[in-house]
Amino acid sequence: MTDTTIFAALRPRLFATAYRMLGTRADAEDVVQDAWLRWHASARAGLQSPEAWLVTITTRLAIDRLRARLAEREAYVGWWLPEPIVEPDEQTPESSAELASEVSMALLWVLERLSPEERAAFLMRQVFEHDYADIAALLGKSEAACRQMVHRAQQRVQQHRPRFEVPREQHRALLGRFMAAAQLGDRAAMKAMLADDVQLVADGGGKVQAYLRVLHGAGRVAGSFWSLENKFPQRVLYRPARVNGEPGLLRYVDGQLESAQAFRIEQGRIAAVFVVRNPDKLTGVPQTIC
Repeated sequence: MTDTTIFAALRPRLFATAYRMLGTRADAEDVVQDAWLRWHASARAGLQSPEAWLVTITTRLAIDRLRARLAEREAYVGWWLPEPIVEPDEQTPESSAELASEVSMALLWVLERLSPEERAAFLMRQVFEHDYADIAALLGKSEAACRQMVHRAQQRVQQHRPRFEVPREQHRALLGRFMAAAQLGDRAAMKAMLADDVQLVADGGGKVQAYLRVLHGAGRVAGSFWSLENKFPQRVLYRPARVNGEPGLLRYVDGQLESAQAFRIEQGRIAAVFVVRNPDKLTGVPQTIC
């Protein structure tokens, strides 16, 4: 295989690695491009595993970029959510390995609370199944320190991860009922589908109006959907979509995209809602309703 062919075959995994670390398409694509330049310029005689070499380089580049982005994110207006990867929600199996490899918005939200090194260590161990010797070499830390980082990260992630996997069809069916209730402005029906301690996180980035605090409680979250329908009666429409590989919704007002929404489901009810409104993060989403 040629160098170009090897890289092209591994590119989807490299992009998934960078996206998990950085949460935006543009940053992930930049990191993959930088990895390609280093791959193209490197001496690879005797290289045993091109995949291991490229994943390592990509992760290092992503850590460096994430560190450089920390100041920007600290100054970000409101809550920072990842840029959603959105595809039509069709009644078919996943269309590609790339989509199946993406992580949920809920997990990326938790990973944002970790340091760059913790995030890298957790992903390399839990997602890509690297051994601790490899992680230690990558991060320049001892194996014991890496084990501790992974343990702390896993504890934080576990607090926000559903205890039971929700079948995709149940996830889709619940969102279908919620979508219908939201379009009717049926506050009681929406509230019945929300967990008592549900939370809603919105990201406007200072570009558009969005909640600057996390909303808590079924009444307040149902009220946020009701208030938009009340403000724009019969002008709010929802469309199902896959958001980061899971069933989600796109919301349109007067035919124009207003937000992309991801949901965490637990025990048959919605436990968290993630609403991305920042237009800079929605450029890859259909802007007008079909």
